[in-house]
Amino acid sequence: METQQLPVDYVPVLVQTLVALGFVVITMGLSHFIGGKRKKIRTLHKGENFECGIEIKGNARFPFSVKYFLIAILFVLFDVEVIFFYPFAVDFRNGTWNEFLGMLLFLGVFIAGFYYIMRKKAFEWE
Repeated sequence: METQQLPVDYVPVLVQTLVALGFVVITMGLSHFIGGKRKKIRTLHKGENFECGIEIKGNARFPFSVKYFLIAILFVLFDVEVIFFYPFAVDFRNGTWNEFLGMLLFLGVFIAGFYYIMRKKAFEWE
């Protein structure tokens, strides 16, 4: 027997949302009014980058290989796809043939994508 959700059941969620929004608005308002005002002074040294006490050498805008970003994006893509294998592996014995065939289809698309990026030589460094 299913229990029906009533609008009254969502009152705690509404109260929590209002409290969270109220906290954000009050905190931002107080920090704006209580916080000190400062003058913006621009000097030569203020505009420089500073890290670990090391003087600046050269330009930070040097060319960066796109291969690095490609490998990172492909890693995330295939890592997320592997996550979809986990529920199937956990419940393998109780699965149906339709689930098995669906996983084979998913695995086929997964392997085809992997083969495609290998053919495009995405993993080869120059």
